[in-house]
Amino acid sequence: MSNQPEEAVVRLYRKRQRIHPREISGRFQSWRWVFVFLTQAVFYGLPWLEWNARQAVLFDLEARRFFLFGLVLYPQDLFYLTALLLLSAYSLFLFTAVAGRLWCGYACPQTVYTSIFLWVEQRFEGSKAQRERFDHAPWSGEKLRRRGGKHLVWVALALVTGFTFVGYFTPIKTLWVETLQGQLGPWQSFWILFYAFATWGNAGFMREQVCKYMCPYARFQSAMFDRDTLIIGYDVERGEPRGARGRKDDLKAKQLGHCIDCGLCVQVCPVGIDIRKGLQYECIGCAACVDACDQVMAKMQYPLGLIRYDTENGIEQHLSRGQEWLRVLRPRVWVYAAGLVLITGVVGYSLWARPPMRYDVVRDRGALARFNEQGQLENVYRIQLMNVVERPQRYRIRVQTASTELPALELGAVGEVELGAVEARWLPVTVQLPANSVPPAPGAYAIEFTVERLAHAQDDTRVVPEKSTFVVPR
Repeated sequence: MSNQPEEAVVRLYRKRQRIHPREISGRFQSWRWVFVFLTQAVFYGLPWLEWNARQAVLFDLEARRFFLFGLVLYPQDLFYLTALLLLSAYSLFLFTAVAGRLWCGYACPQTVYTSIFLWVEQRFEGSKAQRERFDHAPWSGEKLRRRGGKHLVWVALALVTGFTFVGYFTPIKTLWVETLQGQLGPWQSFWILFYAFATWGNAGFMREQVCKYMCPYARFQSAMFDRDTLIIGYDVERGEPRGARGRKDDLKAKQLGHCIDCGLCVQVCPVGIDIRKGLQYECIGCAACVDACDQVMAKMQYPLGLIRYDTENGIEQHLSRGQEWLRVLRPRVWVYAAGLVLITGVVGYSLWARPPMRYDVVRDRGALARFNEQGQLENVYRIQLMNVVERPQRYRIRVQTASTELPALELGAVGEVELGAVEARWLPVTVQLPANSVPPAPGAYAIEFTVERLAHAQDDTRVVPEKSTFVVPR
């Protein structure tokens, strides 16, 4: 026989163990459901709100206009999208530095829809133990009825979610009529089904896998955490050594801490971790373990807060709440807050000072410079004029030279231009040298267009300049 040791097989991947979190109630879970209702009321209700006889929030990609209540934005307003992303990033940095993954635990769409889908599953399949037995039970009429009913509700919720999502990009009332009449376009149908499938798959099946492996936030949160960040923490000094006991047992005599090792904190965790092992990247800060532990502590007549929102320094150094908050409001938090206030102020001022019209001057590449029938040297331009308010406006276009070498310029017959609410129009414009003037040396000379909004009713006069060039050929 060979004396060689047997080779061991090491499997780097294992089959996922499905997590069935136990249903729990408590103050933090009540707050979670408050945020579920608030976020979904906003998501499902916002597209149905009207503003000035149109949808209040609509990202009309076909018309290249974005309506946000009384604000109308164009693709040229990319600055505001950049500012929105910066505001979101700074808000995330600020709240994470102060209190960890509150966004993940209470308002993230993945968490919200997983909570909703879990609630439906519990109504059809029962408690944690019943659902676990149900998974291993052979197929039967009862299992088919319960599981089929659950998936029907899931699919209905997912389709409503997909329909609402598309309703932000296509007027939702038109979308509703087209859906009822079976006249949905191919792209609308695709995105409704795609978003519905993603919701059904992520919230119904993948659940914690999205938080663990797909979401990058779980991975880079460690760069924003430190020992003064509020997290879900287990008080090891108070809880250990853990073990079973009676309510009236003498803990000192048995050399036990307050943790009775019931495992409820693990059973209610939606990502299946044991918080008693310390902070883990999978933790989403939902505080389900806090509510479960507090209920056990209350029954055992022990002080609450064995598992609680706290900082690592606060737990280890027995800091008071006042001392903790002094450390939580540390320099990096003030830097994030200052950045957030600064960006908000800049965006707010920009929106307040935003001109009521936009226009772009484009040289006509087909005729850069030419002499017309009257012998005048003229340049041809195209002006895209956009009315960014939801009222009709009248405009007057002027041009002036910005160079001392160029004589006074004349503008071809344009007159006053009237645009309807949020209308955009291309206007051909000619700029000419006076017939009796001597053209300067060949070259490109700076000129300036101005568009003046004429005062009318509540609208005052506004003038917006735009630079261009006038070409004198050889």
